[in-house]
Amino acid sequence: MARRSNRRTRRSESAELPQASRTVDYHNLINPFTPQTVFSNDEVEALHQNALRILEELGIKILLPAARERLKKAGALVDHDTFMVRIGREIVAQALASAPAEFKICGGIGDKDLLVAPGRLIFKSGAGCPHAFDRERGRRPGTLKDFEELIKLTESFDALQLLGAIVEPQDIAIHERHYRTARIQLSLSHKAPWVYARGNNQVTECFEMIRIMRGISIEEFKQSPYCSTVVNTNSPRQLDRPMAQGIIDFALAGQLCIITPFCLLGAMAPITVAGALSLQHAENLAGITLSQITKQGAPVLYGSFASNVDMRSGSPTFGTPEQVKATLGSGQLARHVGLPWRSSSGSGSNIADAQGAHETDMSAWAAVLAGANLMIHSAGWLEGGLTLGYEKMIIDMEMVQSFAELCGGATANEAELAFEAIADVEPGGHFFATQHTMDRYRTAFYEPLVADSSNFGQWQEAGSLTADQRATSVWQKRLETYTPPDIDPARLDELDAFICNRIAEGGAPLMD
Repeated sequence: MARRSNRRTRRSESAELPQASRTVDYHNLINPFTPQTVFSNDEVEALHQNALRILEELGIKILLPAARERLKKAGALVDHDTFMVRIGREIVAQALASAPAEFKICGGIGDKDLLVAPGRLIFKSGAGCPHAFDRERGRRPGTLKDFEELIKLTESFDALQLLGAIVEPQDIAIHERHYRTARIQLSLSHKAPWVYARGNNQVTECFEMIRIMRGISIEEFKQSPYCSTVVNTNSPRQLDRPMAQGIIDFALAGQLCIITPFCLLGAMAPITVAGALSLQHAENLAGITLSQITKQGAPVLYGSFASNVDMRSGSPTFGTPEQVKATLGSGQLARHVGLPWRSSSGSGSNIADAQGAHETDMSAWAAVLAGANLMIHSAGWLEGGLTLGYEKMIIDMEMVQSFAELCGGATANEAELAFEAIADVEPGGHFFATQHTMDRYRTAFYEPLVADSSNFGQWQEAGSLTADQRATSVWQKRLETYTPPDIDPARLDELDAFICNRIAEGGAPLMD
């Protein structure tokens, strides 16, 4: 009894001490899970060999003459009349040998730098959406205001470590759009920005805007990636002009190119998982090879975006067993060639409902368990990428932040084993008031962003709000309380002068 009495005294004294608030660091995450597999090692090698055979015997159609010339000089067989390029396995092997297995992505300040390496995990929001949606304003073509608001929301979440082309601002002419989106990213966030590969003119100007805001020279810019882009092949077996030019532009500048075939089983790819992954792997290897023959050591990510279609409607589906299998297999192929890789979550749902949550969760878990280094479309994706939903973004961030919490792992030291706390509670009792609990209760658990743990009566009294209704107030409050990062005003003035001059000269047209 004396021992128990002493503990009560200590508990009382501790309760008078100030309690710590919970702090988290979701920036440079380490995936805690061993990568899962779906194919045997022999099957992975068979997939790789099948992809090499596709490139050697069937080839890939490349629409950009300059890209075909580079590959021809490297030893590929090129038919300029049909635009077909057949790439030998020796050329591919040399390219894979020079592609870096890890590198740093530089942010605007040091604590926004990201390491891309085996075991690392980076999240990006939904991207490339032509429409935006929220419960108050409805579904609409994306605007510059939407882009700005969504970049602010991205900046407010540490678990989204990179910026993206979150929504397309269709109210801005396309020859000026890159100026506006670059300025928003560079002035509202220190995270590494996104650049669309829409021709050499726009890409070059975006690189210049980044150098202005980062205060670095051309040579310094080329030493590490300060931005990223995604290059999508036109599956099956085609690489169009702006995408091929993007691979070249980003390689020459030393910036990150995420090469991603868009292989939907039964549509743009064979209906079998192995067939689709063979095609995806071949297209990846072709893009990676073009990057490396342009500049050895250029940073690239192996990209996967393989799922199946609904064979009744032709619409893409997400979170399916087939997508999970394809994602696990993609991870195996990326590791087989020794490259970091990008995967995706996503949803085909039209609204932030149970279907949308299920599809996003299933596809996201597949990417995490497969060992993805970058997960794009982690938050906000609706309609298979046609719409970025504000409420969907908030609901998905609950998932993303939960993954980030898992990356913190767990410990089993003497304090965590809690023997004294167990001894302090009689059988059938509770741990609410133990010293162990009182010392930790403010910081022990993840604090939900939008989830409601109240009982039915409390929930009803508060208005019976659903998750998407609660999410509306979350994103609104985040925008109201957004604080811009500390930006050098002289650099911002220089950037604005650059933009004004370029717009006065007519802007930058897209690639022909």
